[in-house]
Amino acid sequence: MEETRRKWRALDLTLVGMFAALMAIGANITSWAPFLVIGGVPITLQTFFCVLAGAILGRRLGAVAMTVYMLIGLFGAPVFAQFSGGFGSVVRPTFGFIISFIFAAYVTGWIIERGNGNPSVARFIAATIAGMAINYLIGTNWMYIAYKLWAEAPKGFSYALAWSWMVVPLPKDIILSVIAGIISPRVYMSIRKSASYHQHVA
Repeated sequence: MEETRRKWRALDLTLVGMFAALMAIGANITSWAPFLVIGGVPITLQTFFCVLAGAILGRRLGAVAMTVYMLIGLFGAPVFAQFSGGFGSVVRPTFGFIISFIFAAYVTGWIIERGNGNPSVARFIAATIAGMAINYLIGTNWMYIAYKLWAEAPKGFSYALAWSWMVVPLPKDIILSVIAGIISPRVYMSIRKSASYHQHVA
């Protein structure tokens, strides 16, 4: 039993670390693939990796992975967009999106885990879309509040304008969230077939 626990803890750390690293890569993917900047708008993969983490790891580990990613960045590692990091990131208007990843991964995993042990692909897709919606809801509202309270707002800034900025990445994030919902069930079930998983899942 003790050996099983050690193995599962090692697997936990591996999966959490992997998705934290993927989030860092997803934040700066255009640095290695500049062709992913379309119309001046960088096509990041953070929302995709976030909901994928929730779908594959479940609500607990998915949220932990996103928390680890956030903390690594806050303590100075250049893992946020444009290779930024540090506690100064908290006051940036876009920091709400980083916070939202924790809740988005949790909600994604929670919806899937309510599928009675064998959730359908449709449930996975619904869960990843819901996670994406949480990402947009928290991130955009944080951005609006930031510009209203402490950040220098663009001329004519309004709540409607804040949401209009999200129209550009929305189709990309919907498509990638659906893809995450399609590709994650097999990995999800493989992890949960391990004997150690059932001992320690929350």
